[in-house]
Amino acid sequence: MTHAPFPDTRLRRTRRTGWSRAMVREHRLTPANLIWPLFVCDGTDAEEPIASLPGVSRWSVDRLVQRAKEAVAAGIPCLALFPYTQAERRSDDGAEALNPGNLMCRATAAIKHACGDDIGILTDVALDPYTSHGQDGLVDDAGYVLNDETVEILVGQALNQARAGADIIAPSDMMDGRVGAIREALELEGFGHVQIMSYAAKYASAFYGPFRDAVGSRGLLKGDKTTYQMDPANVEEALREVEMDLAEGADSVMVKPGLPYLDVVRAVKQAFAVPVYAYQVSGEYAMIEAAAAAGAGERDALVLETLLAFRRAGASGVLSYHALHAARLLGA
Repeated sequence: MTHAPFPDTRLRRTRRTGWSRAMVREHRLTPANLIWPLFVCDGTDAEEPIASLPGVSRWSVDRLVQRAKEAVAAGIPCLALFPYTQAERRSDDGAEALNPGNLMCRATAAIKHACGDDIGILTDVALDPYTSHGQDGLVDDAGYVLNDETVEILVGQALNQARAGADIIAPSDMMDGRVGAIREALELEGFGHVQIMSYAAKYASAFYGPFRDAVGSRGLLKGDKTTYQMDPANVEEALREVEMDLAEGADSVMVKPGLPYLDVVRAVKQAFAVPVYAYQVSGEYAMIEAAAAAGAGERDALVLETLLAFRRAGASGVLSYHALHAARLLGA
């Protein structure tokens, strides 16, 4: 690239006015780029604030439907649902995941009944919200998470959610081969239209703590998840994970967490040119809220700048607990 020398070239010329900055803006953030994660709890007319996620609550199914209608009005295209399973319904084998009347299925059905195709429902496929030990799969006597045996349960969980009306199945467990097994089962059961958004590059991160509070697994977790979630040091391995999931039938892929892994988002987008999503996880959300509360930054500006960073890195969209607030700012 060649440019005339200064002063014939003045890069500030196009920055002088708002209309000019808008004309040359390289990346844009709109409500259509946002997915709003929501937590569902038991009960009626219930809201349960989550202390480690200020401004985020668990909602009973009836109140969750209200949140869905707010999302539609704000232009958000999709919700991601996560259940807070009662302790008495948790078990070593996570059998509640297969219950057609569980919280995830009831919430999915209620939102689809109320909103139809005005909004999409993305459902999490993993066993950690249902297991008594907090791991994403079945464990052996030594505490090792079993791959193939877990995949069998995940397939049943995915079909359970598809029957309830899920639009996108999102396996977040990081078991090998689960995308192909789920895709085959969906096709055989007549759910060929249901998308799979694979958590293809999910890292064993320190940023998940508030989420585990939200789904009730933090105090239950025995050990860690390093034997199946990715090492934060690795990028090439992420590309292998993405390649395998796409070959097995994933329609889109996800990188999780978000801001600390923008290089991974960029690498995936450049390598595969497929829809790539990033999850701005609970720890990231909590840090923005803490910074704003401490006066270290202006909340609205922090929210929009970080979300735009995902788009700049190549993300098609972002799962963010700030989604509704951001969508309203963008639509104002």
